[in-house]
Amino acid sequence: MIDRYSRPEMAHIWELQNKFDIWKEIEILACEAQVDLDDVGITADEAGKIREKADFTVERIDELETTLNHDVIAFLTNMAEYIGEPSKWVHYGMTSSDLGDTALCFQMIQAIDIIIEDVTRIGEICKRRAFETRDMLCVGRTHGIHAEPMVMGMKFGRWAWAMHRALERLRFVRKQCAVGAISGAVGTYSNIDPSVEAHVCEALGLTPDPLSTQVIARDHHAYYLATLATVAASAAEIATEIRALQKTDTLEAEEPFTKGQKGSSAMPHKRNPITAERVCGMARVVQANAQVGFDDVALWHERDISHSSAERIVLADSTIALDYLLTKLEWILDGLILYPESMKANLDRTRGLIYSSRVLLTLVDTGMLREDAYDIVQRNAMKVWDDIQQARSGKIYRELLADDPACPLTDEQLDSIFDPWEFLGRIGVIFDRLDTLEF
Repeated sequence: MIDRYSRPEMAHIWELQNKFDIWKEIEILACEAQVDLDDVGITADEAGKIREKADFTVERIDELETTLNHDVIAFLTNMAEYIGEPSKWVHYGMTSSDLGDTALCFQMIQAIDIIIEDVTRIGEICKRRAFETRDMLCVGRTHGIHAEPMVMGMKFGRWAWAMHRALERLRFVRKQCAVGAISGAVGTYSNIDPSVEAHVCEALGLTPDPLSTQVIARDHHAYYLATLATVAASAAEIATEIRALQKTDTLEAEEPFTKGQKGSSAMPHKRNPITAERVCGMARVVQANAQVGFDDVALWHERDISHSSAERIVLADSTIALDYLLTKLEWILDGLILYPESMKANLDRTRGLIYSSRVLLTLVDTGMLREDAYDIVQRNAMKVWDDIQQARSGKIYRELLADDPACPLTDEQLDSIFDPWEFLGRIGVIFDRLDTLEF
């Protein structure tokens, strides 16, 4: 999925030019590693000439593959055309997967390093904006229904922690997938010394697979794709919340609307959360691709190639799509427009019903049985709720409680109960924890 939406550096990783550049380096390193081996005849001079002359063109490889129907052989044939006689030592003792699997893991590491940078930037933005909005009151919602007061900074803080967990997963899976294997046809090192594998892997920043067959086990790749899918899911969760906050009926936040942008071909007034929606949509692709990774784990015996065609699609698609959607999410979060007055209006929209939990607890504190207290709280709350549903004017919740002879609470107690900040006396601990977060 290398297209105009992709950042060039991520797209380049999956282009044939980069893949063949890595293949070339692996072959050269393998030749250099065998110079000092007693059972291989390559000389230092020949290895030097291979290093000097090795080259290829994607066009020539494509031309050769049309006849050969084997990409590795086409690559080696093209390399030999540049190297000449010393090319007999290229790919000596190796099999195709030694080259392809080691290079693929290297590409995966190149890609995940970009994803790590993306997630780091988003985490930093979320942490910064959390502290910027620490005192911005808004209503918390459960089941989509107004619950209790909170602050907007908690939403940003939650997203910062999600990115921190994403970074931990990405760094761990990077280590898990930074492996290589040059072990021969069934992994026995039958025609190649293990020291060659060690040399190549060290040069590429990889660790030798402790026991490959002809391939590196695909649970590595499945875990990689699953981790990307989890990051995409976290991105979609953030974008979904932003979309919900941008609804006309809510309008507490809004993604940036750029100069000259048009919202609808039919309705000029529209400012739609199209970028957040795009993040959600592309996240579904990344998540769906993880299933291909799981399906690729089971291969016949020491190797088949049922995994190969599928992973050439999903690894490129998932990393490019994730890089793109994270870049868009970064743009949204950094420029997210907030409407604190709308947040305050929404906080008051239920006419005080969101303070019911504190009314209940205060009544219990007076010595009242919980069941009796609950009856007072709910009975008056339902009157307000009915007025709201019918769009009728009426008394706010505090006024009904003050007028209820069964409610023993004083004006001073009611003032305290209906102060939103009384709910938030302990949120300092949340922001103290967030302050320790490092990206």
